[in-house]
Amino acid sequence: MPGKAIIFCAPSGSGKTTIVKHLLQNNSDLGFSISAVTRDKRGRSEVDGKDYHFLTPDQFKEKILNDEFIEWEEVYAGNYYGTLKSEIERIWNEGKNVIFDVDVKGGLSLKKYFGDKALAIFVKVPSMEILEQRLRGRGTESEDGLSRRLFKANFEMSFQDQFDIVLVNEHLDTSLAEAQRLYNEFKAK
Repeated sequence: MPGKAIIFCAPSGSGKTTIVKHLLQNNSDLGFSISAVTRDKRGRSEVDGKDYHFLTPDQFKEKILNDEFIEWEEVYAGNYYGTLKSEIERIWNEGKNVIFDVDVKGGLSLKKYFGDKALAIFVKVPSMEILEQRLRGRGTESEDGLSRRLFKANFEMSFQDQFDIVLVNEHLDTSLAEAQRLYNEFKAK
């Protein structure tokens, strides 16, 4: 039944985006909520309006003043992230359930906003060492940026118990199958 929200949250590098993309490819009844951000695009692969809505800080602040966000926050100094109300309306008007790929704080805000219409899943890796390896493997972070992400990941892990489900992403194939099972059960309720 459309009108539900499935929220995936995780420290950066845990695999949530891979899981979300897999669910989107295999479930035509899901629509991706495109977050609004003020950060720069990562390389050439990110596309405005597909991966994120890339806004200037002034554009983002204007949308805050106009109450256009369900939730928003300054994730890193000067980098704002948020969920536009228009995104949810767009997806639900298409007769689909909405899927989110957001950070932990945003996920908890969305869980509170949607209540029993939401399933909030926290994705984590088995250890901080594995998380560091994954982040290094991306090749997108400076040492300072990597240090900040790992510090934030440690903090975010302390919120995992506030989610409906904790999914340990040790083996990707197993995690993808589990995510699909969780979605199937949730939409059948």
